Amino acid sequence: MKFEKYHISEDLKKNLAALGFVRPTDIQFKAIPSILKGEDVLAIAQTGTGKTAAFAIPVIDRIHSYKTSKRTRGIRCLVMVPTRELAEQIGGVFDTLSRHTKVKTFALYGGVEQDRQIKRLQDGIDILIATPGRMFDLISQGHINLDNVNTLVLDEADHMLDLGFITDIHHVKQKLVKRHQTLFFSATINQKIKKLAFSQVKTTAIRIQISPDDPVSKNVSHFVMFVEMDDKRFFLENFIKENPSAKIIVFVRTRVRAERVAKAMERVGIETSTIHGEKDQTLRSLVMQRFKNNEISILIATDVSARGIDIPNVDFVINYDLPDQAENYVHRVGRTGRGVKKGSAISYCSRNERERLDEIQTFINKKVEVVHVTKNDYAMVVEPEQSFEDVRDLIADHEQWLKGKKKKRSK
Repeated sequence: MKFEKYHISEDLKKNLAALGFVRPTDIQFKAIPSILKGEDVLAIAQTGTGKTAAFAIPVIDRIHSYKTSKRTRGIRCLVMVPTRELAEQIGGVFDTLSRHTKVKTFALYGGVEQDRQIKRLQDGIDILIATPGRMFDLISQGHINLDNVNTLVLDEADHMLDLGFITDIHHVKQKLVKRHQTLFFSATINQKIKKLAFSQVKTTAIRIQISPDDPVSKNVSHFVMFVEMDDKRFFLENFIKENPSAKIIVFVRTRVRAERVAKAMERVGIETSTIHGEKDQTLRSLVMQRFKNNEISILIATDVSARGIDIPNVDFVINYDLPDQAENYVHRVGRTGRGVKKGSAISYCSRNERERLDEIQTFINKKVEVVHVTKNDYAMVVEPEQSFEDVRDLIADHEQWLKGKKKKRSK
């Protein structure tokens, strides 16, 4: 069924049409009707399948339909997320979908000056997208009141619960004096986290799971190359130079590694930008905007950003380092192949990372295709200053030297 047939406001339909949203994705088709009815929902779906819109569309429509004017009488919906990038990203989706409606949205996160945020809150909002830290700071200062909240959304719910935010979630629920709807959305969830999630929703909650045996979108192709740790920078350089117009996200384990890889690329004339937890939030937002606007085409990131990057037309995700946790592989590679677009994920696996690769293949329930590299090709990448002709000359010189040595012996 097309969005134009849904029982949602005409203003929202116009926004969806302007964005090119014609038909709902599987997760949207299954989740939107239940959310519109006010039911609790626990939804697991692959990355890049439209989860944010699956809860944003019905939440915006319900608030827009109930409001009699553009005046705001307190926060109606609270969306809790684990990272600043994700708050900013989801805030952008809500802003776009709520244009020309009566609904006011705002994304709140730490790392930036709070006075402007307080002013925005005082102006009145209907939907708050927030990270727990900054939100609780402003609750304690009396700038946020949750008394009117009737919908609580946990996006990337597994990460929220796994990071120990469960206590924060309990605190929030205690502040929700009204009977409320709870929505859990995530791409991955293990049994332990699933039990925690079930404990936070009504027993009648709608449970939706899209492609449970394949947590990664079918639009993503997976490849692995066996590369020694110290040689990875050469393979990354070679790949970028062979794909000069490609948009690429390179994932590394730590912020130190991110800066080292960036410097290594700079030495060979490749411009990149880094994004990780040690950077100021304003700078992180600027880097993301530049990447989105195609001002830079190579982004080097840590896992802190894996769930907050929803940039269209990312051609490749390169796992420069394999992630410590297999489920993070799903979130990393989900940055490409989003919607109907195709994408590729390429992993550089060293000897010490073989066990991690096995864990990833078990988690995604499929083998990652191996790109075999011959010894000659490997040598050519690691020592690019030597052309094939140079190698042939070296071999010829060596053979000539051996012949000369044999002649001397015969004499």
